[in-house]
Amino acid sequence: MSSEGVGPEQVDTEARDTDPGGTRIRTSDPGDAPGRARTAPATPSAPAAGAGGDAPGAAGWPRVADNFREGLVICDAAHVVRYISQVAARLLPELTAGELVTVGPLRDAPGGDDVPAVEFGHGGRRLRARRVPLTSHRFAWYVEDVTDSVERADALLAERSRSRFLASASQKLGNPLHEDRAARAAVRLAVPTLGDVAVLVLSPRKGRVRWWRATGADDDTTTVDGGTLPEDALPDAVAQALAGVEAHAADWLEDQLTEAGWLPGLAVPDVTARAVTLPGSGAPTGALVVARPADEAFDDPDLQTLRGFAARAGAALNAAVLYRDQAEIAETLQASLLPAQPEPVPGLQWGTAYRPAQATLRIGGDFYGAHPLPDGGSLFFLGDVSGKGVEAAVFTGQLRQGIQALRRVESDPRRLLQLLNDSVLESTRAHGQGRFATIVLGVAHPARDGGLTLTLAGGGHLPPLLLRADGEIEAVTLKGMLIGVVPDPRIGQATVHLAAGETCLLYSDGVTEARGGRYGDEQYGATRLVEAVTGCHTMPAPALAERVEQVTCDWLAGRDHDDIAVLTVKAHPAGGRRTSAARHLHAVPDQRPGPEPAPSARPAAAEAGPPRATAPEDQRQ
Repeated sequence: MSSEGVGPEQVDTEARDTDPGGTRIRTSDPGDAPGRARTAPATPSAPAAGAGGDAPGAAGWPRVADNFREGLVICDAAHVVRYISQVAARLLPELTAGELVTVGPLRDAPGGDDVPAVEFGHGGRRLRARRVPLTSHRFAWYVEDVTDSVERADALLAERSRSRFLASASQKLGNPLHEDRAARAAVRLAVPTLGDVAVLVLSPRKGRVRWWRATGADDDTTTVDGGTLPEDALPDAVAQALAGVEAHAADWLEDQLTEAGWLPGLAVPDVTARAVTLPGSGAPTGALVVARPADEAFDDPDLQTLRGFAARAGAALNAAVLYRDQAEIAETLQASLLPAQPEPVPGLQWGTAYRPAQATLRIGGDFYGAHPLPDGGSLFFLGDVSGKGVEAAVFTGQLRQGIQALRRVESDPRRLLQLLNDSVLESTRAHGQGRFATIVLGVAHPARDGGLTLTLAGGGHLPPLLLRADGEIEAVTLKGMLIGVVPDPRIGQATVHLAAGETCLLYSDGVTEARGGRYGDEQYGATRLVEAVTGCHTMPAPALAERVEQVTCDWLAGRDHDDIAVLTVKAHPAGGRRTSAARHLHAVPDQRPGPEPAPSARPAAAEAGPPRATAPEDQRQ
């Protein structure tokens, strides 16, 4: 062996001084004689296997190196290969003993003892080599195939990245309940993680479909657009996805999307696309199409991520669509349950104000209305039902519909209320409900002097107020029982005359029972109401109704309240200007709500008998 060779004693010494891949090498055996090295019998093939057979007596130690997990390459100071193990020869077949190192990462590694491990691709595999200095200026390379471990690490990182993406998508898609915002969020999230272009299509509705598209740009910005198109204009693959069938690559999806102009900046054959179904409640909510360059083909993990994202986007879109449908139903029902504005009638002027207890619902338990009569008169009413919210609003709709139907067979207010009471009892008993209502119903007929003759009937409601032309205020006492409680209730009735310019004011207990004041527990009361409308007899009917609502809200100061409804009927000359649908500004005395005045300080109209704010329960007697 030459002076550059490696002898058994040197391998024995240096193997103990190094850690070949975490494997401890024993060079002696307790069963052998003390101090004698364990060597294998020499064989003719040993030098060939070591690719460095110029070492006499070194036939045994290559077998040890060949069992390392790592390949072993020993080089001299001139980077000439002196030894190659079988593992190293298998990983780096171009290396030859006695020749210079030809593998670039090993050849170009810097000299010195402190050389970090290098990792490089070679022959389709991923190799990691670490350099260990030896004696006589020699060094050893330990080469390991880390392809599987790197792939496992990359797969783990990719899976974590996909999991983070899906978790973030779930959070961002779970917030909006508006289909447009949810769809825009879905396509914006899909780009660029899932593709360069993403198109979301909702299931057809009335023969048309809505779509949203997100397109990525080179500057990492995303553009979102959208629109509608006829159902029959959808590509076949997208129509299949809307039906719940996932399109296959053989379905020419890319050609269909390119011809339809859905993929700006991408064209066949340089594009690959996938279309997946967005699941919904019982039926698909829509479909999602993603496309990207053909050299970034969709593999199984990508498809699993796409389907997971589609499931989350479908859940968000499904919730938004359900919310939209429910909102449309609620809006339609609310429109049908809202009090309708009275139609203009010659000789009188209407004024209305309405504020439900739950402002978000826009409906409540107070109601009013007016209908023209065949004889030229008008039927009008205002009432309050038990309860609040949707159930109360439904009951008010039934009462309004009942009055509208009964007025065609009965125009006398008292008899009409009796018929309405029978109808309510029949309905509530059939449904097992205990609903009741208070109501004032009247009929107005034009008088010869330009005024109005009012015939009023009351069923347990607060007494109307008359605003006379001289500024006095009168209360019309109507003693009656609640509607919908007993089969034959007592109905109070009275007939009054309004001269031209005089007004009849109807209001619900949401006005008089509004709680405010210093501690927020004091009722507004009938006396304050009288004071608030004193001096307002010249105001148009709409302005008077708005004033009553305004002073009540001022008293409430933003607190919770009951439903508030106001209806004013003003005797208006037939040739006068109709202002029932207009807003009015009118100067009125500054009469802010204050503490309850003493009896001696009340206006003359109030001393003559102000109306008493009586709760419906008190009027059952």
